[in-house]
Amino acid sequence: MPSTTISIRQARADEAGLLSDLAFRSKAHWGYPRDWLERWRPELTVDPRTLEAAPTFVAVAESSLPGFYLLTPTSRADACELDFLFVEPTAIGRGVGQALFEHACTTARGLGYRSMVWGSDPHADGFYLRMGARTIGERLSSTMPGRVTAEMAMAL
Repeated sequence: MPSTTISIRQARADEAGLLSDLAFRSKAHWGYPRDWLERWRPELTVDPRTLEAAPTFVAVAESSLPGFYLLTPTSRADACELDFLFVEPTAIGRGVGQALFEHACTTARGLGYRSMVWGSDPHADGFYLRMGARTIGERLSSTMPGRVTAEMAMAL
């Protein structure tokens, strides 16, 4: 697949709805049952206030937003959480995720963090491992009892 030429800029609060819809479409791309997706909808919803408070960046390709990420602090002063990193299904495999992940690492490093952690969807584990992340444990789902996903980290 050909790469997509993108730029990355800070997200705006008025884009919260667009980014929430993108997150939902991206998660749905992996074939999850509709009832699971609906249970996850609150977790996939981006609050406009969060966009103003947390480092959040969008990929821009022509007139579309094919992906975004959001960083939040953790209980550790030297680590941040990669809360969201979603790519439009039609842009998967075109370099958007890689560009966003590399930008997130650079942004986090610039904010003084030494590592970035996150819970990974099983369909994204391979991508993150290729990017140099490592699995450091497991996370239990707060909305899907019994569901366990990988906890991943990236040294910055």
